[in-house]
Amino acid sequence: MKDLRYGQLARQLVRFSTQVKRGERVLIESFDIPAAMTVALIRAVRERGGVPFVNLHDAVVSREMALGSTEAQCNALAATAMDQMQRVDVYIAVRGSHNITELSDVPPRRMRLLLEAMRPVVNYRVKDTRWVVLRWPTPAMAQQAGMSTEAFEDFYFRVCLQDYRRFVVPMRNLKRLMDKTDEVRITGPGTELRFSLKGMEAIPCGGVHNIPDGEVFSAPVRDSVEGHITYNTPSIYQGIAFDNVFLRFENGRIVEAKANTTKAINKILDQDEGARHIGEFALGFNPEIRKPMRDILFDEKIAGSFHFTPGQAYEGVADNGNRSQVHWDLVQIQRPDYGGGEIHFDGKLVRKDGQFLPKGLFGLNG
Repeated sequence: MKDLRYGQLARQLVRFSTQVKRGERVLIESFDIPAAMTVALIRAVRERGGVPFVNLHDAVVSREMALGSTEAQCNALAATAMDQMQRVDVYIAVRGSHNITELSDVPPRRMRLLLEAMRPVVNYRVKDTRWVVLRWPTPAMAQQAGMSTEAFEDFYFRVCLQDYRRFVVPMRNLKRLMDKTDEVRITGPGTELRFSLKGMEAIPCGGVHNIPDGEVFSAPVRDSVEGHITYNTPSIYQGIAFDNVFLRFENGRIVEAKANTTKAINKILDQDEGARHIGEFALGFNPEIRKPMRDILFDEKIAGSFHFTPGQAYEGVADNGNRSQVHWDLVQIQRPDYGGGEIHFDGKLVRKDGQFLPKGLFGLNG
């Protein structure tokens, strides 16, 4: 039986998120998703007069390619990918995963080669195409979330198909507030952070680049971060599961990092110098997402959360100049059921226990 939600989601991605126009070339990348969803995207693009191109990916195949990768092979792969990316106007990626740890046994050196080679392609896609990326609901994701497959699929489509236009005005208000803020102070269990946003532009995200969405992001002045933070949201990065991540900063640099796998986290942060600096600070507020599920496209939007990201800044937007092959969105939830917390902008309390206090931001409270 055909799921009508496939077509609804495809049309939302094509018409609202990327606003495909007649004659535009659209690259669709499908990672372990049903063929029916890829077909729905092709049809939605053609309905708008666009020209679809499709890349199909399989995680088991990707693992094998990564296991034997050499610098020459990675560079050749990246050159081919860049040539394709430069020929399209729009990029849509739907990423499923039957096993979220499929890449966990790829040696870090080979992962680093691949990430370094592909970084210019990602930068070009972010800066020079209209793009949207999203996960696909799988039994593995349902298991991560502690839900039945059917219940998780219902949750997924409810989140992805909500009316993101309702966030536009309060997001704009939050952007204006962040744009004029110098000092940020964040406190909570195991957390005492200070940093500057002076001169940095905040970017509102309401269903255009990520689905699900619901955040406004910026970046701290690179060397301004002082203090420490304990993240209360579990994370998976480069195929490794991390819990209870703790970071301590001096002059913007991570000088101490601990987790359930302290050796692994320091290997990631030692991949390059930029990995020990922060490239993004963002406030999440999607009211439909209430708990972590070890999937960053969902977890970074959790109602009442923020993420503070070691590694690469978004080049050309909210850009503090930090460069790295790492971009690791680590999340802290500040709602009372997760321990609470406060965020001050220039000495004024703007969010307490996950709730925004200024009247113009009430529309972002879940």
